Amino acid sequence: MENAYDDIKKGERGAWISIIAYLFLSTIKLTVGWIGASAALKADGLNNSTDIIASIAILIGLKIARKPPDENHRYGHFRAETVASLIAAFIMASVAIQVLISAGTSFFQANHETPDMITAWTAIFSAAIMYGVYMYNSRLAKKINSQSIMAAAQDNRADALVSIGAFIGIIGSRLGVEWLDTLTAFAVGLIIFKTAWGIFSEASLSLTDAFDLNKIRDIQYSVEKVPGVRGVPSIKARSHGNVTFVDVVILVDPDLNVVESHDITEYVEEALLQEHNIRATHIHIEPNGR
Repeated sequence: MENAYDDIKKGERGAWISIIAYLFLSTIKLTVGWIGASAALKADGLNNSTDIIASIAILIGLKIARKPPDENHRYGHFRAETVASLIAAFIMASVAIQVLISAGTSFFQANHETPDMITAWTAIFSAAIMYGVYMYNSRLAKKINSQSIMAAAQDNRADALVSIGAFIGIIGSRLGVEWLDTLTAFAVGLIIFKTAWGIFSEASLSLTDAFDLNKIRDIQYSVEKVPGVRGVPSIKARSHGNVTFVDVVILVDPDLNVVESHDITEYVEEALLQEHNIRATHIHIEPNGR
């Protein structure tokens, strides 16, 4: 499990990068959006300010996940990062609702200010930075198999798209479509909510021990092709943060002795480690044909 803990430590770096980027960009967007009279940029800045809280929640979850097993947590604390993803989703959803209400109220106002051009350049500059952060966190999440860092990456990508949308809205408003900036702020809220829902759905499925059927089939195939395995009548898997636990029943030759049967289980463990990076496997042996 040492590799799993090392991977979680690497994930903390991704959370810190998100926090620093959000601190920087939210300050710029809220300031420029207020001075330049852009509802879309202010909504984007508000989103980033709460993303700081969500990223901090993910960072705390990762730190808790690195705690070793204890008397009450024999499987370790790996699911803490999944809980952190769930909290982040709720924070994002609350911001989305706030932005939608604010945009809806602004849309029906009689006068709409034309945003300054500096707000458009700020938005496109922010989009470039957040896309870079997304690329980094996405690669890191895949490398260390971290659900919470992937959630952070999805949030980073949504923020990049939101900033692009704000840029389009601001340009449109300056071209005479005065309500477009407010409409874009409304679209920002919808994008934030959609991202929050996706993170919530994935985290809740993980916490209820749901697992991708295609991955189960791939794991089963890897077990079946191990020499000495005559069948796989039962296989289960669940995710605890960046660690996948697999419980599998295999059929073997009933005339094998204990040592020979045990050797097959080690071959299975090695196959799952090499092919699927699965470090925690519980194998039950049954005699074939009896």
